[in-house]
Amino acid sequence: MTERTAALIDDVPASAVPSAGRFPPPVSVRGLPAGLVRTARPRQWVKNVLVLAAPLAAGRLLSAHAVLQLAVVFVLFTGCSAAVYLINDARDADADRAHPVKCRRPVACGQVPVPVAYATGGALAVLAPAAAGVLCNPDTAGLLAGYVVMQLAYCVWLKHMLVVDLVIVTTGFLMRAMAGGLALGIDLSRWFLITSGFGALFMVAAKRYSELVLMSRLAERATAAAPAAPAAPTVGPQPDATAPAAPAPPEDSEGSEVGASRALLGAYTTGYLRFVWQLAAGGAVLAYCLWSMETGASPNGWLPWRQLSMIPFILSVLRYAVFADAGSAGAPEDVVLRDRALVVIALAWVVLYVLAAVNR
Repeated sequence: MTERTAALIDDVPASAVPSAGRFPPPVSVRGLPAGLVRTARPRQWVKNVLVLAAPLAAGRLLSAHAVLQLAVVFVLFTGCSAAVYLINDARDADADRAHPVKCRRPVACGQVPVPVAYATGGALAVLAPAAAGVLCNPDTAGLLAGYVVMQLAYCVWLKHMLVVDLVIVTTGFLMRAMAGGLALGIDLSRWFLITSGFGALFMVAAKRYSELVLMSRLAERATAAAPAAPAAPTVGPQPDATAPAAPAPPEDSEGSEVGASRALLGAYTTGYLRFVWQLAAGGAVLAYCLWSMETGASPNGWLPWRQLSMIPFILSVLRYAVFADAGSAGAPEDVVLRDRALVVIALAWVVLYVLAAVNR
């Protein structure tokens, strides 16, 4: 290398040289399937177990045909939700790359190319409802197609509308609960829909409440930890005092995920979200008790199993409300699966409800 060439290289500013973190890593074909699975959010698949709700309520889980049909519905609903996640992550890839936590998502970090995410998500969004029309019935296919359209509209537009976002997420849970019943041709009772709807709203509002509480705590902690900088004389033009200040960097990964995941989260108040989840909890308990008293008015067998199932149902709502009130219900699947008391209560409810279905 000549001295002139070395001098020219030394004169190049450092900002002009691309750093290693500016570009996504090269795509690995071997890592592509794993990246697609990660983008599909396997931890969220537990929500699709709700397809068992209507058949369980109707006592239609005791046949091999029903089990096989519900397994198909579970897989198809998982495909629909995966399609939404893939398209959403592809759409938000540029913004996610600038996020301290979301930059690790497979699409944002380059493990899954954006065109591949769009293509895979679009294929699943079309094929899953079409398969439901062949393997199940037109009602199930229509519900899955409506779910995909609603969730894509939520990702693009509806998540920016106050209160509407709560309704959309709640409706998604309710559609899961309805899917199994439609696939088996079960008439969905009004009590089932009311209980499921209020129960879903309870969990969604508790999740948002917990997220808002966490975000508020992180903001207070960041404010308390920020030292007061002494005024120092400066040379040159002063910045405009009316210009907005640059946002502070997130304090930790959990807080940054919360702060960037909901555009409208800051528009809610903790008092309002507390009111919503308390109202929904009361509505779910009242609807279930009326449902149990009406359908179990003339008990068969040794005991009124349907009416006795009210006890674990109420206990489960009260137990979940402990986490909601503490602001730690931000991940419902973790609360449901990791709290042993809640698992035991849920199993007790399942046993009593199965006994009621068998002895009716």
